[in-house]
Amino acid sequence: MEVSIYTDGSARGNPNGPGGYGTVIHFTDAKGTLHEREFSAGYVKTTNNRMELMAAIVGLEALIKPCQVTLYSDSQYLVKAFNDHWIDGWIKKGWMRSKSEPVKNVDLWKRLLRAKQPHQVNFVWVRGHNGHEMNERCDQLATSAADGNNLLVDEGLDE
Repeated sequence: MEVSIYTDGSARGNPNGPGGYGTVIHFTDAKGTLHEREFSAGYVKTTNNRMELMAAIVGLEALIKPCQVTLYSDSQYLVKAFNDHWIDGWIKKGWMRSKSEPVKNVDLWKRLLRAKQPHQVNFVWVRGHNGHEMNERCDQLATSAADGNNLLVDEGLDE
């Protein structure tokens, strides 16, 4: 099955304030019917990069059967990490940038690796806020979550 996942994180310009993510999944069933699933949630005290990672993780974890996935994100951080093999390098170096500097977000990177493992995933960078319909839709979900939820949804993300 081919699946498209569109993600967006939005920190509302304040990494110490409420933020959120939006994820939209598009897939076509065996009868050829297009389906859409939407997710959004709010966080406090989390950075935009962490929300981009969480959006991708939640989208991938929602897929029960192995799929061919195209994940669209406006996060260069998320897409570049996979396309430029940052993660492979970090794993080889023991998740350290240098001897004294651990890589950030290791818990989320490991969770993302587990989430994508059963699938064939292609990452595509969608330039943010250039009128791309799904990018704008995901951003609206993230913004709605940021405005409406000040609670930590996943305590594992609390720093």
